[in-house]
Amino acid sequence: MDRKPPFASGEIVGDYEPLFVYWRVARDRGREDLIEASTLSNDDFEYVKRYMEVRVRLSLADILEDLSTYFKDRVDEDTAREAYRRLGIVDPKGEYRVLIARILAGWLIEAAETWGILRIRNEGLV
Repeated sequence: MDRKPPFASGEIVGDYEPLFVYWRVARDRGREDLIEASTLSNDDFEYVKRYMEVRVRLSLADILEDLSTYFKDRVDEDTAREAYRRLGIVDPKGEYRVLIARILAGWLIEAAETWGILRIRNEGLV
């Protein structure tokens, strides 16, 4: 499936399906708060703007790692585990929350590029 959330290009995140399933699981459980927490907000874009102001040049791996940490506490582990279970995907490390956080980080990078907040180059971000 090739669905993408708003402002996503697919350049960083190859498959958004786990995020869509995460939202479906959250909705099934009556946890609209989890959907809201795992959707990009103006605060997220402001965070990226401030983040980029204090850094000259970053590797994509570095910013993905930092933004994954930024999103991690906004993702529910049990909901993430169920989403991946429904997709038939097993993470050997059992860190499903980290996997969803990484998708959110990639989505924020893609959306920030769409909005002209940052630019992705082959060798990293500028």
